[in-house]
Order: sequence, then C-alpha cells, then structure tokens
Amino acid sequence: MNPLSPYSAWLSALESGFADDAAQHHAVEWLEGCYRGVLANEPGARGVYLWGPVGRGKTWLMDQFFTSLQGAGVPARRLHFHHFMQQLHKRLFQLTGTEDPLQVLARELSAEIRVLCLDELFVSDIGDAMLLGRLLRHLFEQGLVLLMTSNQSPESLYEDGFNREQFLPAVAAITRHMRVVPVQGEQDHRLHPGRLHQRYWVNEPEALATLFEQLTGTAKNTEPLTLGNRLIPVLGRNKRVLWCRYAELCEQPLAAQDFIALCDRFDHVLLSELPRLSCNSRQAAIARGTEDGATQVAAGDRILPVLSRQDDGVRRFIALVDECYDRGIPLYIDAAVAMDELYADGALVFPFRRTLSRLKEMQLVRFGMSSNGGITGGGDL
Repeated sequence: MNPLSPYSAWLSALESGFADDAAQHHAVEWLEGCYRGVLANEPGARGVYLWGPVGRGKTWLMDQFFTSLQGAGVPARRLHFHHFMQQLHKRLFQLTGTEDPLQVLARELSAEIRVLCLDELFVSDIGDAMLLGRLLRHLFEQGLVLLMTSNQSPESLYEDGFNREQFLPAVAAITRHMRVVPVQGEQDHRLHPGRLHQRYWVNEPEALATLFEQLTGTAKNTEPLTLGNRLIPVLGRNKRVLWCRYAELCEQPLAAQDFIALCDRFDHVLLSELPRLSCNSRQAAIARGTEDGATQVAAGDRILPVLSRQDDGVRRFIALVDECYDRGIPLYIDAAVAMDELYADGALVFPFRRTLSRLKEMQLVRFGMSSNGGITGGGDL
C-alpha cells in the first residue's frame, strides 16, 4: 500500500471529523511540496518553518509529514527541540578537541538522515543561540532538509536575548533555506474533538489518593525515588505509577534530562499540592556589559526581567508537562487554583501559554491513548 502524503493525510483527517482550517490548508500545501521535493531528491530542496500560537496543529502537521517520510522509506528523524539540544551538547562533549565539531556533527547527521524535524523551537539561552547559528549553516551546507515548528516567527526568536546579534546567523539561515509559513488563527485544535476526562482537580487531595489506588491496586510503596543524583520523596509508587508533591519534583534542582528519565520509567504521573505559580513581587534588574567567551561585548545598560526563585520551579513544571505531553503520559494534578489562574503574570508568561494549552488537552479522553515515544525516530545525534 502506498504511503499517504502529508496532503492526503490531512484530507483523510478532515473526512474523519477534523475541523477545516484555512491556515492549516496553506501549511500542508507547502509540506506536500517539500515532501515531493525530498522524494525526487531535488538538490537544494527547501525545508519548512511552521509558526503560530499554541494549539494550531503545528505538531500534528509535523507528525503527518514525518509519518509520510517513514512510509516512503526516507531516512528522517523527529525530535522535540530540547531533546535535540540535549543530544547536541552530549555529542559536542564527545568531540572535545576536534577542529570545528559542529561541522563534524553536521556531516554525521547528513550521512544518517535526509530530513530532520524539530518540534517546539524556543531559544532562551545565549549558549544555544550561538551554537544554532553555526550548526544550521553547516546542516544546510550538507543538504539536510529541516522542518521546524515554533510559537514564534524566525525574526522573533530570542528577540530580547543577551547578545542577540550572535543568533542572527541562525535567523538568516532559516529564512534563506526554509519556507516560513504562519499557522495563525484563534482556534485551539487541542481542545477538540474529544470527550472530557478529568485529570486536574482543585483542592481535592482525596482524588489522587483514590486514583492511585485504582491504578495500582496495591499497597503504597513510599520508598524515595532516585532521580539523577538525588533522592526524591514520594507519596506512593509502583513499577509504572509515580505520585509526588509539586515541591519534591519541581522545587528540587532537577534538569530536563531528569524528567526524561522519569518518563522512561513511569506511565502515569500524579502531582499533589501544585500551588499558584504567579509571583507578584518582581523588580527590574540592570544588566551591564558582560564578557562572551574571550570577546568583550559592550552591551550598555538594559532592563531585564528578574526570575524569582519560584520561577525556577515553574521552569521545571513546564519541563515536566512538556515531557509528559510529548510521551503521551497522563499527568494527574491536584492544585490550589484553577488552570487559568496558575500563572497569570510573570517573566515566563509566554512559554506558560503552551503549558496551559497542553494541560487542557490532557483533560480529554484521547490523550494518553497512544504515546508519541515511537515517533521520534530514535537514535542520538
């Protein structure tokens, strides 16, 4: 049976009840063109950069594109952007001492795959910003075709970031080698179709206790969990179910790779005592000229938002939700306030919009029915 092309897959989804969407229609036409260019092995085939608000179907479109490539036997890899960056740093460490390791890495990738799909591109770190500018140039020189999704246009990426000029080569590479396609609109496709299935409660701690018993049917094991180099106290766990307090998972100095390891082990995650995350006591900070490596940069004085200690926990909560969402792992939460009141103001409002949209999609029956784990294409860089 011939594999469905991206456009055919989209038409099939419409026939099954998906809402027609003009912006998606426009986007899938460009994906179809990219797909056919890859199949024809056209030299200099342009990739596609899909951007727009949360819930506009960008990840779904990427998944259909990737599935079409797999069905046609095209070597491709699909990764969440933060997984890609984690693997990138790991490989660069292995290449320590190598002349131009980014070029070496680009050659390795192009020898293994024809297309690289990166979901949820978001740049907030100067180190990542500098790496991407050089890496993307090498990837495009090697003829690799890229598909990216983001909530931001290329010109808005890392917009107020420190030493943003270091990131401009990445923006130039994206706009030169990729078709930039907006997927704008007010409709959040994550919220439908689908019947509601409650996985978020407000001040109902007994809900998670009952749920844990239903999921495990066994006496609670409260032995601490080893995550990274830390012992994490738990309210209960068995082989595939974990129940923790927010403070134990998100107010500990854990990193994104720790949440990746957590989701490798557990199929269901229960989180108790999630507080209101907004922090109203904020002040401006003045940033003055800072050194970047061996080069002195005269940045002048700039006003930067200050992240409170509470925001460290918010970042970890965002990472936890992202990992559970990307794996199709149900996340059950008992919180102090309703979802829309969790983080109404603060320095992380923009990335938290995606988190809120994902939490809302998790309240549908369809979420968790199948995992995205097998769609990443597997493998390290």
